[in-house]
Amino acid sequence: MNNKYFLTKIDLQFFASKKGVGSTKNGRDSHAKRLGAKKADGQMIRTGQIIYRQRGTRVYPGVNVGLGSDDTLFALSDGLVKYQKFGPKQGKTRVSVVKHKLDA
Repeated sequence: MNNKYFLTKIDLQFFASKKGVGSTKNGRDSHAKRLGAKKADGQMIRTGQIIYRQRGTRVYPGVNVGLGSDDTLFALSDGLVKYQKFGPKQGKTRVSVVKHKLDA
């Protein structure tokens, strides 16, 4: 056998010749969290109903208002919702539930 004909040609391809399809940098968004006031000032509310949904303590709980683990404010008794400003320069907001008798 001749050595010059013994070597065979090997054709290997290590890289793709065309770019893969389906890559994009857009098209992602998160769902709305529906945060904010659920009851306005002066509205009637029942025990356990949500008054304000928030991230962090933007609005502080007052009388007859509880604070949930996710900072949600909820009513501890039936009554009317009352928002009030407090603190230096009236820069913070507190929400309370004032007991109210219904005229039957």
